[in-house]
This record gives sequence, structure tokens and C-alpha cells, in this order.
Amino acid sequence: QVQLVESGGGLVQAGGSLRLSCAASGRTFRRFAMGWFRQAPEKEREFVASIRWSSGNTYYADSVKGRFTISRDIAKDTVYLQMDSLAPEDTAVYYCAADLHGGAGYNYWGQGTQVTVSS
Repeated sequence: QVQLVESGGGLVQAGGSLRLSCAASGRTFRRFAMGWFRQAPEKEREFVASIRWSSGNTYYADSVKGRFTISRDIAKDTVYLQMDSLAPEDTAVYYCAADLHGGAGYNYWGQGTQVTVSS
């Protein structure tokens, strides 16, 4: 089985930075892309960023462009989300996910890591 484990969340002041990691454990698997999503209280789950595993091409939600950077380390089977210039509106539980095939949604999800940004 495949497990995705997020880490790096925490409490940070507005304007600060955090780096989230998502490591795969268990069996190895092929994937089309890895993504980050977030969900704030009383809000729907929101796409944040994704990266194509083979090409490294990245995609971002407009709300985080210029502030967040997604990257991957193929050797470590890990995806990262560098978050800079954090604002209180970024407060949410952040989830990583794996899209195995592309175009069919995300198949595996982590349990999430809390990011809280104080004003």
C-alpha cells in the first residue's frame, strides 16, 4: 500500500515562511503528478499547486503565485511546498496528493498538516 506523509506545518507570523514536505512510504508507484491542496475551516478544499512528475512542470493557484514554490526530489520520492510571504488567509490544513494517471483526479491523499499564520 501507499502512504503519503506530510510534515513541516506549524505556526508562523505573517510574512514568514514554511516548507512542507510530502514523502511516500510503502511500495513505490508510478504517478502523473503530485499536488498540494488546502482546506480552511468552513471552506471547500482548494487546489494550491501541482507538479508533473516526469517533466517537473508546475502549476499554481492564482492566490499563491509568486509566493509558493512546488518542487520534487525524485530520488527521495518527495514533493515540497515552499511557502513564502505567508498571510493569515493561508491558514488551513494542507494535504498532498498523488495523481496516478492524469485527468482522473487524485488517487492517494496524505492526512494533512496544519499551517497557521498569525497576523
